[in-house]
Amino acid sequence: MSEFDLGRRRVMQVVGAGLLVPGMAPAVIASVKDRPKLTDGVQSGDLLGDRAMIWSRTDRPAKMVVEWDTRSRFGNPRRVVSALADAGTDFTARVELTGLPANQAIFYRVHFEDARTGVASEPWLGHLRSAPQAARDIRFVWSGDTVGQGFGINPDIGGMRIYEAMRLRLPDFFIHSGDTIYADGPVPAQLTVEGGRIWRNLTSEAKSKVAETLDEYRGNYRYNLMDENVRRFNAEVPQIWQWDDHEVVNNWSPGKQLDERYQGKDIHTLVGRARRAWLEYAPMRRQAADGGGRIYRRLKYGPMLEVFVLDMRSYRGANDDNLGAAKPFLGREQLDWLKRGLKSSKAQWKVIAADMPIGLGVPDGEVSPGVPRWEAVANGAPGPAQGRELEIAELLGFLRAQQVRNFVFLTADVHYCAAHHYHPDRAAFQDFEPFWEFVAGPLNAGSFGPNALDKTFGPEVVFQKAPPTQNASPLAGFQFFGEVNIDGRSGEMSVVLRDLNGVTVFEQKLQPA
Repeated sequence: MSEFDLGRRRVMQVVGAGLLVPGMAPAVIASVKDRPKLTDGVQSGDLLGDRAMIWSRTDRPAKMVVEWDTRSRFGNPRRVVSALADAGTDFTARVELTGLPANQAIFYRVHFEDARTGVASEPWLGHLRSAPQAARDIRFVWSGDTVGQGFGINPDIGGMRIYEAMRLRLPDFFIHSGDTIYADGPVPAQLTVEGGRIWRNLTSEAKSKVAETLDEYRGNYRYNLMDENVRRFNAEVPQIWQWDDHEVVNNWSPGKQLDERYQGKDIHTLVGRARRAWLEYAPMRRQAADGGGRIYRRLKYGPMLEVFVLDMRSYRGANDDNLGAAKPFLGREQLDWLKRGLKSSKAQWKVIAADMPIGLGVPDGEVSPGVPRWEAVANGAPGPAQGRELEIAELLGFLRAQQVRNFVFLTADVHYCAAHHYHPDRAAFQDFEPFWEFVAGPLNAGSFGPNALDKTFGPEVVFQKAPPTQNASPLAGFQFFGEVNIDGRSGEMSVVLRDLNGVTVFEQKLQPA
């Protein structure tokens, strides 16, 4: 166990990750009712070089104050103050820590100071490990799909326990592969599940209906943050968020037709509100592109790893039969950005964080009787690349031509776990080098699958684990996350798929080219 991990455990034993720390006095003494409150814990994210983002939320107009140190006693803290958090941001705030020493335990504490009185809240403690500059062992986890199909925070089983299983793996960071909320999925007080058992939920007003207003979208994030496992995980594990469809509505694209649950029928209006709420709650560094709303980005993590975070949702065309000429999925600008980035990357391993799988068919009803509509890349036709597949063909052909090696796709979305190996000898489109795609999830949602593979790029199921019946509850046990370990000396990558309790169900070792 590293010195950082031992230090982390000691600090957790003393104060508890993500817990209020009453012993640390606020700047201004006041009665509890007069103080601002940290309503939803703290988060860190988007580690990059000597920087990291810190996020939190309060209950009134206030400024967030973050103090950080490399020692848990905060003997020499550095202080960063946010812009005013007010109703315009749903009282969320973020700051960027800069000048972090490489590969160090960074302890931080957060409090808010009332904009009118200066009265300070109680502080909340968190910590992270800064990005390395030299080669070292790396461990991170990934998964997706939180609070889907009506399965929310169940107090009978201790809430969303898979977040605790991930935390106990002591990862350097976590990639949330999308469906960070289910804005279209109300959470009832109870559901009847397998064997007639009763699944009970904590409920909230925002989760009583589908989200349509900005505050209803925000309330979906606040609901997830009610879970103690999630808050503890957030305070201890830096995150990289991406989004998919349920942050807005199931299978949304520009052609989405909203159902009778929605008073308004304009998908673009919902997307605007949903994106704003997502950006407010994600522990993400805001980017200037796309009016400050761009989600795709690259995060270099020392010499051994770079993560390319995709947005497979914002630039696609309408879901259709996905046949014929090229159709936008990543979109030209993002596709060219990804090609340039992968070519220029000096990292030994290049992880492509994709919110949807490449080779799995993900259906979305029918365009017309007998003509399927498709939600992801694959179109169910095993022949030459068509439609959205042509973007992937262009990318894979480019990577082969430029001799870009050691890239891996990590994804979620389909609510089961799998390992897929792609090889041109099995493919209709053959201009690429073999590669792997690993699928994990869900985190706390109904389990489905397995989906059929489209043979255009020659995928083979090396492993998969899915429930025997569709929409199995978390009680059935088919909840999964993935873990990646990179050996700092040999460069070997080990990809592990783990279940709800953190037990290994599959492992694949990859040697760097």
